[in-house]
Amino acid sequence: MSRYVFKLPDLGEGTVDAEIVAWRVKPGDVIAEDDALVEVMTEKATVEVPAPVGGRVVSVSGTPGERITVGSELAVFETEATSAPPLETRESRSNGGSQGNRIEALSGGSEPAAASAVRSGRVLTSPAIRRQAREAGIDLSAVAGSGPSGRIVRSDIAAHLQALAPEAPRAEVRQAEPVEAVEEIKVIGLRRVIAERMSESARTIPHFSYVEEVDVTELETLRTHLNEKRKSDSAPLTYLPFLILALTRTLAAHPQCNALYDSARGVIVRHRAVHVGIATQTRDGLKVPVVRNAGRRSLEDLAGEIRRLTEAARNGSATRAELGGSTITVTSLGKLGGIASTPIINAPELAIIGVNRAVERPVVAGGAVAIRRMMNLSSSFDHRFVDGHDAAAMIQSLKEHLEHPATIFMA
Repeated sequence: MSRYVFKLPDLGEGTVDAEIVAWRVKPGDVIAEDDALVEVMTEKATVEVPAPVGGRVVSVSGTPGERITVGSELAVFETEATSAPPLETRESRSNGGSQGNRIEALSGGSEPAAASAVRSGRVLTSPAIRRQAREAGIDLSAVAGSGPSGRIVRSDIAAHLQALAPEAPRAEVRQAEPVEAVEEIKVIGLRRVIAERMSESARTIPHFSYVEEVDVTELETLRTHLNEKRKSDSAPLTYLPFLILALTRTLAAHPQCNALYDSARGVIVRHRAVHVGIATQTRDGLKVPVVRNAGRRSLEDLAGEIRRLTEAARNGSATRAELGGSTITVTSLGKLGGIASTPIINAPELAIIGVNRAVERPVVAGGAVAIRRMMNLSSSFDHRFVDGHDAAAMIQSLKEHLEHPATIFMA
């Protein structure tokens, strides 16, 4: 038997440390190579680190919420003397960066990884599916894989769950907890990052908020008509693709609002391309996937890209590149949107557009009371660099496009 010390590898993109989110093993556990070892959080994404070797876990370093630097001891394994490769070889393999949201362990020699995995009995699948299986209590070794070399894909998990459904036991009736019961939840991982960034944004940026009501009656008529004519396989049109397309038209005349503030250099960086962040609520907290070059996309393309990105953010498959690089953010609570809100700017951006609920109500139009569909836009701007007049002018231009939707499609 020999001991193998595994150090936190370089996770790519200049990462110097990572926060431990959750250990998947504990001292004394016997695991196989490539089994999930620990989940860590960098500034870019959550990364599931696999075990570099198989054997018994002797010790682990760090608790959830603790930050550990790259190159620091992460875990110690007791392995067969002939199974553990030299430490410097394994570390050099681990420094190869990440693939998706996980570091892939590399196979040695010239033997293909898939063939080696089949002969060694290891389960081939993605980190996201491993996580889904853990949460559902599924033993992946009992799932038949339909992918290449027997790799388990998402449809295999769905089929396995469906096969087990008739035998699923009834949920036990739980007794009500006493009124005085409390629950303490440690703020770690993505929730900690969100809290820090929100606090930093509110503390360092003087927010200027501006709320304007918009008559979207004509927009609703157009949206309903286009949805009735759309192809069955295309994404349904919500207000968001119209709003984003209108926003790209508006920002051409208001470039100060499509910009980032580089505080280290004291420079405002204006962008010609509009990369729109879509604030998305997920089970892990708020994520902001980015629709790139929104001004070059058609309405249908925007709708499809918004749906693809928000689904990827919610199921954890969004890449680092898809979760960064926005120049302005749009946030919407949909039917929960309320009358108005005060969105916090997604630093280093200078503006954020909040979409509230659209409702029909009586308004005075042309000297008479009429029922119109009304929606408020609640926006915030960095008052250091966007004056109140410029912010109001920008929102008024956006309002004009939304109230007269034909202008959205005019070059």
